[in-house]
Amino acid sequence: MDLTLEDGLLSVCRLDADTPWPEPSATGLWSVTRTPDELSVVCPQGQEPQGARVEAGWRSFRVMGPLAFDLIGVVASLATPLANAEIGIFIVSTFDTDLLLVKEADADRALGALRSAGHVVQGV
Repeated sequence: MDLTLEDGLLSVCRLDADTPWPEPSATGLWSVTRTPDELSVVCPQGQEPQGARVEAGWRSFRVMGPLAFDLIGVVASLATPLANAEIGIFIVSTFDTDLLLVKEADADRALGALRSAGHVVQGV
């Protein structure tokens, strides 16, 4: 897979399920997902919704897309080498692509593991 290591840091946030939908800024990655149990937000670090439980300090590897919906094994091909390197991940999927988030402290090791697995990573 061809990937780009995106600039900037992200936060992964949790709010109560009944929290009103946050108003994203016009820039940066925003992903908002509501389940019966929670409202999860991925956003640029420093733009976290008020009152959220925050896990800051994430970097994003974006799979160059768009990806076909019938493409099999995309996330597995990324997750497996990182699991083998004992690097935790957080995945965000969109209509066109997948984003693989790793903690900033693990970004260099993740880059090495992904490249060793044959992935091409740009933006570094």
